[in-house]
Amino acid sequence: MAGLELLYASARAAISRPQDALLCGVHWELVRHGYRCLGAGDQPGPDERKSELLPAGWEANKEVYTLRYKSTDDARELLLKAIMVEDSMILNVMDRSSQKVADVTLAVADYIDPEHLDDFHKVYKNTEELRTRIASGIIAPLGAPTEKAKKEPEKKDPESHRDYDPLRIPPHHPAGMRAPTRPSPLSPFAVGGEDLDPLGRRSGGMIVDPLRSGFPQPGIDPSSGIPGRLPPGAVPPGARFDPFGPLGAGRSGPDPDHLPPPGYDDMFM
Repeated sequence: MAGLELLYASARAAISRPQDALLCGVHWELVRHGYRCLGAGDQPGPDERKSELLPAGWEANKEVYTLRYKSTDDARELLLKAIMVEDSMILNVMDRSSQKVADVTLAVADYIDPEHLDDFHKVYKNTEELRTRIASGIIAPLGAPTEKAKKEPEKKDPESHRDYDPLRIPPHHPAGMRAPTRPSPLSPFAVGGEDLDPLGRRSGGMIVDPLRSGFPQPGIDPSSGIPGRLPPGAVPPGARFDPFGPLGAGRSGPDPDHLPPPGYDDMFM
């Protein structure tokens, strides 16, 4: 019973009978389960504070021991009365806040050797049984104090728990690693997509682009020349080329009906 030895040593001068030693053991079990002693007697005294030690005068009455306890979380206050009836000690414990009562009867000779009150290592016996009787007969019915759990702050992984920002510019990928993709202009689900994307990362706006209508058309290699405009070799291979004017008659021009002016249905316009 760790800690009981020091308690017994501090109270040894007041221990003169076997019931004194038994009450000392009962007191330590209450301390182990989160209670601290306030003092002796039914009423509080001046300058009381919670302590693991037995208060002064606790053994004054060898027939009725009266002690008051308070839980470490201040939720419960117990009044303990240990009454001697022949060779047994009747423990009567009341929780003053809930008015719950618990009772345990202990035979002193089952736990104390009266011949060795001066020797802590021999005075107690059946200590595990005594612990079980106190825990099941007093602590369990009245409830143990709650321990305030200390929660460590959760460590966040900056990569896996990064806050999502819809306006964050995506990382730049070097040319050739990933080419931007566009949904097919013939897809019915692409209509209006570009108008709803403020960053312009999608296609499918409500305004029809004549150069993107219909099926994709092959690109033009300016280094091979443009008939009627540039002779072959005018643009070196791989050089930047900004096209000027229409790039051939093969491409369909814009349809006047794509952007009709207001009142287009007026026959006199």
